[in-house]
Formats: sequence, C-alpha cells, structure tokens
Amino acid sequence: MKINKYLHSFVILFLLFTSFICPSKPLATTWAFQFVVWQGYIYVISDEYVSEIDSEIGQVTKYSDMESYAGNFSNTYKKGTKYYSIKGISTEEAIAIEETAGGYIKAYRESEYEVRSAFDGFFDGQQGSIKISVLSVFGVIAVILIYKIIKNKRVKR
Repeated sequence: MKINKYLHSFVILFLLFTSFICPSKPLATTWAFQFVVWQGYIYVISDEYVSEIDSEIGQVTKYSDMESYAGNFSNTYKKGTKYYSIKGISTEEAIAIEETAGGYIKAYRESEYEVRSAFDGFFDGQQGSIKISVLSVFGVIAVILIYKIIKNKRVKR
C-alpha cells in the first residue's frame, strides 16, 4: 500500500514537473514578415518585382516556417531558391529572389540575423532563477521518492 502511495505521489510530481518545464506557448515561431537570410543579414521580401538582375550570389540552404536556422535560411522560400544581385543596387541595400523562372522579387536588407530558439528567454532574468530553483526542488523530491520506493521494495522481499 505504501508503494502505491509513493508511486501516486511520484506520478503527480512528474506531471507537475513536465508541465512546468515545457513552455506554455507553442514551439512554432510566429513570423512578423516573409524573409530570406543571406550572409548573416535578414532581407525582408517586398512586393516589388525586378528585371535588372546582375549575378547569382547564393541560395536558400534551409527552409522552415516553424524554427529559425543558421545559414541562408528562409521562412518563405524552399531550399534551392536562388538569390541574385540587382544591377545598380548594392547587396547591402537589397537583393533579388527568384520566384519563378525569370521572375524576381526584391528583398530589402533589414538587419543582422540572429538565430533564435523557442526556448530563448525561458530561463532569463528573475523568473528564470525562480524556475530553476523550483525545478531543482522538484528534482530533489523526485530523487527522494524514487529512493523510498526502491528501499520499500527491498524491505518487502
């Protein structure tokens, strides 16, 4: 009977622990705009089409509408979509993205790109310290409960 009591306590503690450690917000990223990343900078897709293309400068190496990645990443265009420089415009200002064969859309350079994960900020600041402390207490209690369950099993044998 004591084992069931400890096991019941452990299951409740485990459920509390896992619900606490997992963020309540969805892990999918919500994007404010469509973009591509090239050479460490984010380029926001405009609604302007361009025809004066200069040369190919790169391509999308990773696509996801759920997570951020390093490299030539995009939340809009599939892997392999090509980037081009635009005649008369510096790549520090804008680049062209090939949407269709012969159809290019302009993307304006916004800022440096930082890869962010869904857990960024989860353990930051004072609330982060509280979360870590509570998780530590839960961990210690879980270890004690497991120890008591194992000890009780050995005594009964």
